[in-house]
Amino acid sequence: MKKLFSHLYFQVLVAIFLGILAGWLFPGIAGTGKLISEMFINLIRMLIAPIIFFTIVLGIARMGDMKKVGRVGGKALLYFEIVTTLAIVIGLVVANWLKPGHGVPLVNGNTAAVHKIEKAAGDMNWTEFLLHIIPSNVVDAFAKGDIIQVLVFAVLFGYALSKMKAAGSGLLHTFDRLAQVLFNILKLIMRLAPVGAFGGMAYTIGTFGAAALMPLVNLMLCVYLTMFVFIFGVLGIISRVYGFSLWRYLKFISNEILLVLGTSSSESALPGMMERLEELGCSRSVVGLVIPTGYSFNLDGTSIYLSMAVIFLAQVNHIDLTLAQELTIIGILVITSKGAAGITGSGFIVLASTLTVIRVIPIESLAILIGVDRFMSEARAITNLIGNGVATIVVAKSEKEFDDEKYQAAIKRQLA
Repeated sequence: MKKLFSHLYFQVLVAIFLGILAGWLFPGIAGTGKLISEMFINLIRMLIAPIIFFTIVLGIARMGDMKKVGRVGGKALLYFEIVTTLAIVIGLVVANWLKPGHGVPLVNGNTAAVHKIEKAAGDMNWTEFLLHIIPSNVVDAFAKGDIIQVLVFAVLFGYALSKMKAAGSGLLHTFDRLAQVLFNILKLIMRLAPVGAFGGMAYTIGTFGAAALMPLVNLMLCVYLTMFVFIFGVLGIISRVYGFSLWRYLKFISNEILLVLGTSSSESALPGMMERLEELGCSRSVVGLVIPTGYSFNLDGTSIYLSMAVIFLAQVNHIDLTLAQELTIIGILVITSKGAAGITGSGFIVLASTLTVIRVIPIESLAILIGVDRFMSEARAITNLIGNGVATIVVAKSEKEFDDEKYQAAIKRQLA
């Protein structure tokens, strides 16, 4: 029993339960819960940029072959595009089949919030997005924790360091030690994960309450069911094809999954996921390239939710979409989900821009989703997290950058 209590996943589970209970019985705790949760997430965020930088630089400098780096990046982006598109299609199919929007009354909601989202969607500029990928100021990129910009600078730095050969070995050794220090800080912060999970759940339940769930319970059930099918169906098949156990992988990252469940933020688990995937046998270079890129371009859970939300709103408005319109939705979501990467509240912005483009569903109906969106953010974040881990293993195996002996040893330790 003492061993069970010492496990982080058990402590986080208990904290989540206590957070739900506290938010339900004492709604006034929501403000304190939000403060606690955001403080914990900020502790994690302060490590994300430097960990990504050192991991990528060390991986590329030791790999030495930029053609291989390009091949890894190309394979990752191709994988992301195929699987994300498949997630969108699955979301549309399930929403059309189960019809979660039928019988849901269209009530007036927070129209001010909708207008704000609509304005943000209208401000999306593809030229600015493409320019944003390349940092104009490296210090600013690190200060803001902009994953994509840090990734670009790290790739260039790693390439330049690899060209120094033996002359760069001293700097490489220093970076390796600095990376170890950062991961030691991460281990220290992770001891506070139960506190962060408690705060996140207390805030969610205390702010929105169980009553907000009832009108849209069918949509929630459909979204959670679809993500379950996607993980154990699509990702399960991919795992089997590439010769690893999805179930063992999920057990291995259980701490990270529970952390995301408690905080509703996949960012909180990013540094931990990078460390866990290295322990699982993926090379540092592949982990450093695939995971940060996936956090912006491989949003499986978000894609499922967005496609289902569009169909749901059409059903609420009693609008029958044609096959051509639904194919248009797939095309729009494939593109816009990338364009809004890294933007706060990007899910609603992408949804608003999609509704604006197809001009069939009233954008005002977005108000019906605002109150319940928070309760589905955990499912989206967890699916995104799991999907990015699977993508990393797939790319590592395809590049022969996966250590099977290390994988077997990690699984044995986990089962012990």
